[in-house]
Amino acid sequence: MQNLAPNLTALIRHWPKKAQSRFLELRSIVHTAAQDADVDLQETTKWNEPAWLPSKPRTGSTLRSCWHPKHADALGLFLNCNSTLPETMRTLYPNTFTYEGKRSLWLPLDAPLPEDALHHCATLTLTYHRSKA
Repeated sequence: MQNLAPNLTALIRHWPKKAQSRFLELRSIVHTAAQDADVDLQETTKWNEPAWLPSKPRTGSTLRSCWHPKHADALGLFLNCNSTLPETMRTLYPNTFTYEGKRSLWLPLDAPLPEDALHHCATLTLTYHRSKA
């Protein structure tokens, strides 16, 4: 998996191939959004799941992603539940994602990704504190 840190490769190599492919598509969108928003992106793990966050503190919030057998046909994207981000996404994109709880957006493995909505979500998340200032 090109340019993926070994710790992230180790996490996703056990996922189904469709979930791995979808993750790499999502990762590309997140990286593009960070570049477009002039955010230096850190790719890491949180709670043993792939995560992205701004390298500079007080810039934005964290995005996490994970595949889980409970949602075998989807890839999860998780927002900070203590922010306004989940509600903002529900308001802006009520029918674009499948929402669960206060933080989860589920992306079907067998449907095209809503690239524009995901780019917007990543931008809002990665610049969350910067845009509040």
